[in-house]
Amino acid sequence: MINLKISNRKILKRNIERCRQKKIIIPTFQQMRYPQTVPDKITSGLKKVGLWEINPLNLFRITWKNEPVEKAGLYQQVNYVEIPPSLSGVDCTIIGLVGKWFPTGSHKVGATFGCIVPYLITGQFDATSNKAVWPSTGNYCRGGAYVASLLGCKSVAILPEEMSQERFDWLAKVAGEVIATPGCESNVKEIFDKCHQLRENRSEVVIFNQFDQIGNYLWHYSVTGPAIHEVLSIPTYADKNIAGILLTSGSSGTLGSADYLKQQYPAMKIAVGEAWQCPTLLLNGYGGHRIEGIGDKHVPWIHNVKNTDLVVDVDDEHTMRLLRLFNEPEGKELLIKQGVPPAFVKSLNLLGISSIANLIGCIKLAKYYELNRQDLLVTVFTDSFELYPSRIKQLKKFRGAYDQEQAIKDREILFQLSLDRIEELDYYSRKKIHNLKYYTWVEQQNKQVEELDQQWYNRDYWKTIQSQTEKIDELINEFNTKVGIL
Repeated sequence: MINLKISNRKILKRNIERCRQKKIIIPTFQQMRYPQTVPDKITSGLKKVGLWEINPLNLFRITWKNEPVEKAGLYQQVNYVEIPPSLSGVDCTIIGLVGKWFPTGSHKVGATFGCIVPYLITGQFDATSNKAVWPSTGNYCRGGAYVASLLGCKSVAILPEEMSQERFDWLAKVAGEVIATPGCESNVKEIFDKCHQLRENRSEVVIFNQFDQIGNYLWHYSVTGPAIHEVLSIPTYADKNIAGILLTSGSSGTLGSADYLKQQYPAMKIAVGEAWQCPTLLLNGYGGHRIEGIGDKHVPWIHNVKNTDLVVDVDDEHTMRLLRLFNEPEGKELLIKQGVPPAFVKSLNLLGISSIANLIGCIKLAKYYELNRQDLLVTVFTDSFELYPSRIKQLKKFRGAYDQEQAIKDREILFQLSLDRIEELDYYSRKKIHNLKYYTWVEQQNKQVEELDQQWYNRDYWKTIQSQTEKIDELINEFNTKVGIL
């Protein structure tokens, strides 16, 4: 559980004063879920603020319901897209929530908010002297540096050196420090090692490890889950069979939304995707891969494995080739010729690399269960192509210019996805995955084996965590009242 006891009233007083000086008001989880409840004083100010601007008002844009504009936007219905069968090759309806319209272009800002704010409003983090450390494989450290800046806090971003150049360029402007660790997307252990080093040598740092921070899970359970449920309640979809949700593992934070949905639709399946090049869940395997936005070689502490029904592995070569198909002019032209609606083709830039992996996973899941027009699958498109132009340049450099012949080959990927590299989990296959947590979290990260057992055997473990949202909102409101500027 998140510690919600006031730990140091002197630090809390300093945090309140810092927010008063910088005119910072903190939104509640309820306001992120229902932004129509945001006070008029806030919405009036937002009309003058850009979506990515370093302005405390943008804390109130940590929601799935932002207007899809770069500046002056307020709120609308949940941002999502429906994938047409002419693209997917399956009759099942596939919808994905769109993360592009969060500040920083990714929903990870929500996860970082859920991690740092409980510390700030209880005096466990000193905004005047501590530094928030954000260990990540990309978007999480970007979101952490951004949210910390909005809250008047300093931060340290940690990410693998092989991540996209766009990430490093942006972080250089926002984070106080940027540390590149060896390796690629799947080199999470090296990130953990750097955190250990910082903790031992620098007293001012507070580590917000997305892979074990309950606030990450809780934000998605409390905000992303209800946002998806709201979309599924639209009359167009209300009579569909909600067959399942597929999310790539990453930190497993977004899987908190799957736990929420399964409480609404008990018969639905929760499928977890990962890269075939690093089949940790499928084969207890290891390796490097190119699906930026997910981390591997371990099972995150906050993954409720007992609630997971399937593992679906995705080939990273498919994601990279579809990245070109969806964004090169020749690829878009081919898709339109083959009957994909032009308006949708124009919107394909809403899908970043991990989003494409989620789409592939949904198509494989639809084929596996032989789903049809009466069925619906849902996923999340974490970020957009906006963060990956350098990857297209690299592909051009090493594979040459893109042409119609290559586009035709890449188009066939979606039609030829097979049912291999999928495992439907039974009780003991779930437990096998859960037990992997021991080696990362108990042996290496000082977690208690008793809590590991509680995650598996105590039916109220996750429910107790889920119930903390109301208390956090209560503390946020008390904090804002003491700041006194609203």
